[in-house]
Amino acid sequence: MAYYRELMEGIGITIDAAGVLVIVVGALLSTWRFLFRRQDGPEGSYKRYRQDLGRAILLGLEFLVAGDIIRTVAVAPTLENVFILGLIVLIRTFLSMALQLEVEGRWPWQRAVEVRTPSRPGKTRG
Repeated sequence: MAYYRELMEGIGITIDAAGVLVIVVGALLSTWRFLFRRQDGPEGSYKRYRQDLGRAILLGLEFLVAGDIIRTVAVAPTLENVFILGLIVLIRTFLSMALQLEVEGRWPWQRAVEVRTPSRPGKTRG
């Protein structure tokens, strides 16, 4: 049983490290893209930078939550740890929702509005 707990602890820590790595690499790539690929003008580049950075943080938070769940449930499933995990998940879920609203301009449960381009008269698909 001790081997199982050590293994789950290691897996949880590895997933946490992956989450941090995703955030750091995402921040670096977003910054590089912002600094060296200014194609949309200053306002468009800044908006894209914020969106790219927000996406990296969102993905990293998902990894961090997964690592916390594995370590809490598999390693030390005490009532106190489960309550702490619930609080952590609640806070991170709020952060994820706020970031998604910031990045995409809509809540996670709202459908994306499809933008249709008007078809040109006289053009047919063949």
